[in-house]
Amino acid sequence: MLSVAEAQSNVLDGVVALAAESITLEHAAGRILAADLAAKVTNPPSNVSAMDGYAVRAEDTRASNNRLRVTGTSAAGAGFGGRVEAGCAVRIFTGAPMPAGSDAVVIQENVTREGDVIALQADAQVVAGRHVRRAGLDFRAGDVLLSRGRRLGARELALAAAMNHAAVSCVRRPRVAVLATGDELVPPGTVPGPDQIVSSTPAGLAADIVRWGGEPILLGIARDTVDDIRAKLADAASFDILVTIGGASVGDYDLVQKALSPELALQFWKIAMRPGKPLIHGTFRGARLLGLPGNPVSAFVCAQLFLKPLIFALTGATEAAWTFVEARLGSDVSANDTRQEYSRAQLERCADGTLVARPLPVQDSSMLRFLATADGLIVRPPHDPARKAGDPVTVLTL
Repeated sequence: MLSVAEAQSNVLDGVVALAAESITLEHAAGRILAADLAAKVTNPPSNVSAMDGYAVRAEDTRASNNRLRVTGTSAAGAGFGGRVEAGCAVRIFTGAPMPAGSDAVVIQENVTREGDVIALQADAQVVAGRHVRRAGLDFRAGDVLLSRGRRLGARELALAAAMNHAAVSCVRRPRVAVLATGDELVPPGTVPGPDQIVSSTPAGLAADIVRWGGEPILLGIARDTVDDIRAKLADAASFDILVTIGGASVGDYDLVQKALSPELALQFWKIAMRPGKPLIHGTFRGARLLGLPGNPVSAFVCAQLFLKPLIFALTGATEAAWTFVEARLGSDVSANDTRQEYSRAQLERCADGTLVARPLPVQDSSMLRFLATADGLIVRPPHDPARKAGDPVTVLTL
């Protein structure tokens, strides 16, 4: 059996980012930039006021009488077209362009106005540049502010808009087909028969696929026959990734490999991990195949470890696919066997700042109840010895 690291390397071998497409900003949330993004404009485009007050020449405020004549107004979007001459001031508002000749702003709280004359308070300290945002303070035209591979969130999209981009070049989202298999499965909302269970994994996978940057296409449930599995995957060539759920082992009803032969170019189908030992990887009609185990927790863990980095690679995302933290065990655990183990755990931050990982009481791979309450997966290498509460462990956060 392959190690987890060897299997991950195999899944990602030769993967390159998909083609780029132009996406308007309102539809680009969560997408990955396909190229560096440079500013088209300078921001702010000119010196502007950072406060409401009066634009002045700093040298004029040092006169003994501290009185200046107001000769106009500068507002955001409607600047003052004249010049601030000696002994004069211009009423100005936040974001308004600084008039020619002025070099500072006196905030309105430090001024008393009578008609067209303002008197500065004695303690008003005015120096050149005070309360002025210089042209290009944020960025200048041509500055590369967002790099290829960056995931676009609210802050990135606001910045792209300020850079005067209405659309951006993004990597196409991978089309990920999800097919559950098994005669025992019925769709959610269906009344199960006496020997049936509700198919739960596709709904969770679809949510993760969207979150990771892919486009899920749910193909429903295939019966445990070669013909039905092949029929459900007839359009495989139109997808980037095929994800099957169940049928990945070698039992009489584990038919995925048989159904896809001889067109399946199999890379591996067993990994030294728990949960999730039976996992198929290969290609089928040009699509990359991940055959996940049927147990929901096993499928979830395998998707985290293999599907997530594959989607990241196809989108060109430069962020790390996983976040690991160091924690202390919240309870004793027995020695591990020959497989790398991923145990569901809840994380708790103690008063002294210590992060504690408490393994959940039941680790059965069919139980979604405890998966839903988990914050992370305690990662234990093969042959890890028994550990006591308080011992250090590595946790893959969820």
